[in-house]
Amino acid sequence: MPDLLLELRSEEIPARMQRKAAGDLKKMVTDALVDAGLTYEGAREYWTPRRLTLDIRGLTARSADIKEEKKGPSVSAPQGAIDGFLRGAGLTSIDQAIVKTDPKKGDFYVAYMEKPGRAAEEIIADVMPGIIRAFPWPKSMRSGFASMPKASGYGGIEGKGMESLRWVRPLQSIVCTFGPEHDEVQVIPFEIDGIVASNVTYGHRFHAPEAITVKRFDDYVSSLERAKVILDAERRKDMILHDARDIAFANGLDLVEDEGLLEEVSGLVEWPQVLLGTFEEDYLSIPAEIIRLTIKTNQKCFVVRPQGETDKLSNHFILISNIQATDGGKEIMHGNGKVVRARLSDALHFWKRDQGDLPDLDMLKASATKFDLDLKKPLDQRMAKLDALNVTFHAKLGTQGERVARMLGKVNDLVDVTKVDGAIARRAAVLAKADLRTEAVGEFPELQGAMGRKYALLQNEDVTVAAAIEDHWKPNGPSDRLPEDKVGLTVALADKLDTLVGFWAIDEKPTGSKDPYALRRAALGVVRMILERSLRVNLIGQLAGGLQLYRNQKGQSFGSDDAIPDLLSFFHDRLKVYLRDQGARHDIIDAVLTPEADDLLMVARKAEALTAFITSEDGLNLLAGTKRATQLLAAEEKKGTVVADGVSEALLTLDAEKSLFAAIQSASKSAAEAVTSEDFRSAMQALSTLRGPVDTFFEDVLVNDEDSAIRANRLALLKAIREATATVADFSKITG
Repeated sequence: MPDLLLELRSEEIPARMQRKAAGDLKKMVTDALVDAGLTYEGAREYWTPRRLTLDIRGLTARSADIKEEKKGPSVSAPQGAIDGFLRGAGLTSIDQAIVKTDPKKGDFYVAYMEKPGRAAEEIIADVMPGIIRAFPWPKSMRSGFASMPKASGYGGIEGKGMESLRWVRPLQSIVCTFGPEHDEVQVIPFEIDGIVASNVTYGHRFHAPEAITVKRFDDYVSSLERAKVILDAERRKDMILHDARDIAFANGLDLVEDEGLLEEVSGLVEWPQVLLGTFEEDYLSIPAEIIRLTIKTNQKCFVVRPQGETDKLSNHFILISNIQATDGGKEIMHGNGKVVRARLSDALHFWKRDQGDLPDLDMLKASATKFDLDLKKPLDQRMAKLDALNVTFHAKLGTQGERVARMLGKVNDLVDVTKVDGAIARRAAVLAKADLRTEAVGEFPELQGAMGRKYALLQNEDVTVAAAIEDHWKPNGPSDRLPEDKVGLTVALADKLDTLVGFWAIDEKPTGSKDPYALRRAALGVVRMILERSLRVNLIGQLAGGLQLYRNQKGQSFGSDDAIPDLLSFFHDRLKVYLRDQGARHDIIDAVLTPEADDLLMVARKAEALTAFITSEDGLNLLAGTKRATQLLAAEEKKGTVVADGVSEALLTLDAEKSLFAAIQSASKSAAEAVTSEDFRSAMQALSTLRGPVDTFFEDVLVNDEDSAIRANRLALLKAIREATATVADFSKITG
């Protein structure tokens, strides 16, 4: 079966966009081919800074012929309806249709249509221009003569204005070849904005700028490698990582590995060359966090440390070049070293300024009293400065000083939950935002928290307070670590809850894919801290208390009470995402999560217990019986039948009824007691005793008895089954 090779070559694609773009290309192309009736054995995407490539193997050479039956109107339908049927079916006369008879609907027309299959080459040429034009780049641009205004032209190219191609960077060439593994391949020459697909590509911009004629994928990969281009991004990453480790080891150093940086630099080079740069040892007086961030952010380079060290850095760094220089990289290392030294010089200046920059203490006295600050200590001065200078947190939510005051109030609410020393937690909350006034954080926002911890240790703060200053920003994403101890956990919860309540109060919630204040991340962080640290948090109470803290500052009319249930629902959405990522089934989550549930840890434990129960034989059988009971009840309630709450023992005439009623009473009591003690596995075990009586009931008992009183009593018995299982979960929401 034939294979398809597709390459879209352009100017440099931003590294952060490459992986997703290649995945988007694969999905869009394969979806379009399948929709057109083709099948394929496998597809894989590749990317470099200057190209997106797709290798599709085992593509069918032709789509299948399609025979369709199109049902038409009645033979007695008006002529207009018949004419519309003929147009839709592609017929010229009603004589081309046949008449079928239906016992209920009578005689009606039917057309049998045959659509011949199409050659894969024709389908590819047809779908590719649309895919390229509709490609979902986060940012794109127009380029070339075709982007000239309409009615203008140059060099035989007509301007298309806004109709011209938008691409992330100017698109330069397209390769599209198709053919079987051992035979000659053919070019599928579709055209878009003057660029015609061919079998010609280009290698490394400097080392091999000549045109390369390619055939199928294997030939394409080897030709590119000879032209100094490594197509596979994972291979480039592996080369960079191992070469960096080797060059560090050869110089008595260890590489400080960084997966995010590795991913980025692999998207900046097509022919990676690893080199070792250097800077003066004097700069090592700067905190290691600043050195690392400076070198990473500005030069996309890795830092190294002396072998055996954990906190100390070396005055060397590892850079990745895209050029195999004739001088062994000396000029490249020298140039990068100059830039690194300049940036470190700036960083050293900020570090020294932060240590010696003392504000006007008279201006800060009010703030010092408000937060009980010791203005002899630099961090206290900076905290007072946040308040005294009215440093804005958000135009509608107030200053950073007001934010810290609310965090203090929220910490007081949380210390009983997290079981920490209130004085230490309050001290950490007071200083949590102080480093925002340092020049180091002003220049490198990524260092917020880390610099606060360092300054706190320098002024001999409690190590727990110092750690909490850094950790209250965490977790900063689904894969980030949680705060190290309970003090950091307390301040982190206070900070995130305050932020979420505030933005809900002013109705600036995430919409669609837009989340400029990272509120989804903040809510997921709260969910992770609650579940992974086993915290029992009355979330509704905490959210309502947070809203009251805002109202104490801004007036009792601030925000709506409706914000609290809406924000709780938002937490439920994040909880569902988290639990699904942990392997929980969506239906089981829905079964245990009620709209008013605000103890997220209990919800998670119920889901865990229910998952184990439902996968057992008893659980599966009880689920089947319970669903049958709830479906019968739902059908009756839909008719308007009012089902009684209690069961009359006097009306239980059959042994199966009596056994089920006794089992429900026993199981309900045991399950309720187990739920009260939060032993959900025991609650499930108690419910499992209903399995046999429920099965026997449905085998031996007719619910719709002729006697209306007995029928009503049996419906009440079904309702009792539903209520018994509802002590743990809503079994009706579980599929299967």
